Amino acid sequence: MEAMERRRAAADRVRVAEGVVEQLREGLAEFGVKLPSLRIDPVSCAGDEPAPLVDLGRCNIDTALRLCEVLAEKGSGHDG
Repeated sequence: MEAMERRRAAADRVRVAEGVVEQLREGLAEFGVKLPSLRIDPVSCAGDEPAPLVDLGRCNIDTALRLCEVLAEKGSGHDG
């Protein structure tokens, strides 16, 4: 693969990761969950061929409990 093609493919991977982060942010917000540190891990985007990782980050206990509630509701088949 030519260097230009590799750079283009790497940029595409980063764009996809950015889109995933935004989808997660919006989807969680619909259930009243906000992960303040949700982002792409910058270290995983370094180098010639980045492999972006989504960093769900840290959150306080209240946010973690809310996320558990949402998952439990969805797991039990309730639309909450």
